[in-house]
Amino acid sequence: MAGIKSLVKDTAVYGLSSIVGRFLNWCLVPLYVYIFPAAEYGIVSNLYALMAVVLVILNYGMETGFFRFANKERDPELVYTTALISLALSSALFVILLTEFLKPVSALLLLPGKSIYVWLLGVTVAIDAFSNLPFAYLRYKKKAYRFAGIKMLNVALNIGLNLFFILACPWLAKHQAWLISWFYNPMGGEAFGIGWIFVANLISSALILLMLLPELTGRHYRISGELWRRMIHYSWPLLVLGVAGILSQNMGQLVIPYLFKGQEEAARTMVGIYSANMKIAIVMVMFTQAFRYAYEPFIFAQAKDEGEGKKQAYCDAMKYFIIFGLFIFLGVMFYLPVLKHFIAPGYWSGLRVVPIMMAAELCFGIFFNLSLWYKLTDRTEWGMYFSIVCFVLMLGLNIWLVKLIGIPDGYMGSAWAALISYFLVMVFSYFVGRRYYPLPYELKRCGAYCLLALLIWIAGAWMEGTMSIWLAYILRGVLLVVYVGVVAMFEQIPLLSPMIRKLTGKIGK
Repeated sequence: MAGIKSLVKDTAVYGLSSIVGRFLNWCLVPLYVYIFPAAEYGIVSNLYALMAVVLVILNYGMETGFFRFANKERDPELVYTTALISLALSSALFVILLTEFLKPVSALLLLPGKSIYVWLLGVTVAIDAFSNLPFAYLRYKKKAYRFAGIKMLNVALNIGLNLFFILACPWLAKHQAWLISWFYNPMGGEAFGIGWIFVANLISSALILLMLLPELTGRHYRISGELWRRMIHYSWPLLVLGVAGILSQNMGQLVIPYLFKGQEEAARTMVGIYSANMKIAIVMVMFTQAFRYAYEPFIFAQAKDEGEGKKQAYCDAMKYFIIFGLFIFLGVMFYLPVLKHFIAPGYWSGLRVVPIMMAAELCFGIFFNLSLWYKLTDRTEWGMYFSIVCFVLMLGLNIWLVKLIGIPDGYMGSAWAALISYFLVMVFSYFVGRRYYPLPYELKRCGAYCLLALLIWIAGAWMEGTMSIWLAYILRGVLLVVYVGVVAMFEQIPLLSPMIRKLTGKIGK
């Protein structure tokens, strides 16, 4: 239980930075969707989806490889510097190649006149790929607060620069042009539009890299070719896993523009609506990401322990992930009429994707939980197989369903493709994991919690339209308390569970 408490604490710290950071970035969405047309916001979403894919490629599994070998080798410092040198060289090579072949790459992305956007994001992703390892080092050293602080600073810088470039600079250009004309006019001024989003991202990433200098300086840099080869052998399946996984996560934004030739503007509008509504479902993504930050160091640290206690810790982690994930799902769905105001009314037609994407992200989080068996047994090729299966499913279902539904609601096909694909690969991973690393997961109890959450969701949905909205909000809050109370009756949640048991005991008497 001590291990689970440590996991919960670290998840809370990482989660604070992730949730607050994502929430603050989330607050930029209204700025984008009210200022830029849906088609322009569609370009932003499309390029950031591509950026996520390139980031995984440029990391080529080194982050997880570092955790594995730092906990396995006698010299963790050699593991760290070997990985750092490798990532520095590959990131620099990427920037050189992108600069050399910028025009054909931009044409391939259907943005022949927007090469500067591609270059700005390319340099940003190279910096971020290298920076990920110092952040992983902070997690390895259990410096969760420094990790969270720098992540929060990154968010603050990005938001501040966005507000400066998008809101302040147009005003200054009209009233105090001399202050900004030296950089604003050469870039095209207000006409540069969404390009300022990418400029803000590049500057904030560069400044964060400077903040990570203590993790990069004052050490003796060494590289071991033999160790590097073993790390690559361990990590390359994770590269395939990561690329296929991130392609799957961003499949809709990436594929939709290519499915409607001659209707690119309408397709980008669909991407914009889909992406804006996915931002509402981002609460589940934030929770999953926070859990992942804490979980990977946790499982490798637990793997050092002898006995069966570590297996119970893994099972408990899965159970509590599902419990909290279901609570987040209910909370978002019950108060969606309030949350929808974070995006412009013109995007509300896409609100139907929110419950589907929330459920899909929950399935993806469970799949990540299940992934521990192939990481601990060094069978990372299985992660590659799962991700390839997920990618094929996602691609095929997107092409079929998006085209089947067509314009303007084709993005619904992307949402259903995500849910079906994640659910199937989650089930597949579970059954394969039973053979290689069987764990006594509490399936009946987790299933009962899922059923309870489903019934509560149905009850909350029934309230809509049958009573005043404020009464519905109050009763939905009561339903959330009921969910928490039922869970607390069966789980060992400090403070809460004993209080619930005493209360139910008195009621029973």
